[in-house]
Amino acid sequence: MDVFSDVVATMKAGRAKLTRSRCSGRWGNRYGPYPGAGFHVVLKGACWLLPAEGRPVRMSAGDVVFLPNGSTHGMSDTPDRPLEGLPPLSPEGDGPVGGVSHHTHAGRPPAADDTILLCGAYRLGSGTVHPFLRGLPDVIHLPSEPGRHSELRAVVDLLSADTIEDRPGADAALPALLDLLLVYALRVWLEAQCPEASGGWCAALKDPAIGTALDRMHRDPRRPWSVRELAETAGLSRTAFAARFTAYVGQSPIAYLTWWRLSSAARLLRTTDAPIASVAHQVGYTSEYAFAHAFKREFGTAPGTFRRVGRDELPPS
Repeated sequence: MDVFSDVVATMKAGRAKLTRSRCSGRWGNRYGPYPGAGFHVVLKGACWLLPAEGRPVRMSAGDVVFLPNGSTHGMSDTPDRPLEGLPPLSPEGDGPVGGVSHHTHAGRPPAADDTILLCGAYRLGSGTVHPFLRGLPDVIHLPSEPGRHSELRAVVDLLSADTIEDRPGADAALPALLDLLLVYALRVWLEAQCPEASGGWCAALKDPAIGTALDRMHRDPRRPWSVRELAETAGLSRTAFAARFTAYVGQSPIAYLTWWRLSSAARLLRTTDAPIASVAHQVGYTSEYAFAHAFKREFGTAPGTFRRVGRDELPPS
């Protein structure tokens, strides 16, 4: 896969869990902190996001907010509610994985002016979260803007139709729609809000030279890449490439390649039944012993133990 697709793939361990909330009158809930990435979509009406730090954010129908670090925040009908006074609600919901649990804030029949929210979370796999995600701001607000971000708007519209109207096949469609929501939300942020001038992963993914080298590593992690080869793909001298890569990514090219191989192996161990020797080969290790030694150094446990424990932690599909 390309590097951005791989970044998105590191976020998902199993499927997202969801809560659909119908809210009216005076209402509010507190979320987090939690070991995952949360999101809210306003399907109907309007409300306020109350971050732990900073000013409240007004949200309208079609708005998406993404919280990649599981930070504490609230959702409320007004911006003046103290965050610590709001009742807690898990962003992962209480319903089935990939399905929708329902939560109502009002003790009366549904009304035309109710606010309807879709709230959920992806639980992040320990040690496998891509550094791009760790560097994102705590709150990413993507407002609905006529004529802009048409792909994201289309996904929100489909989510709205399947969750508000309870259409046939909605439970089958939701996992795919949530994956698309994640892809388009991060893409919109990267293209429109990512501060390239500040360096870091924003600059790395947008820089033609470094972006090309990253893409080659991700598409062919088995290849025995050298810094010289990667520099040639980037069209830079070895010294210039190594310096720019390290400045943007925060690791040397070979250190990042090693991390990516082992992170990819961790996902394969948890999501496939491939023998450990096969996993090692898929990520560029010719020796199972060398792979096991490197894996234990990175994750603190042997590959087989990591597979068994990780599958016990994952939600059922």
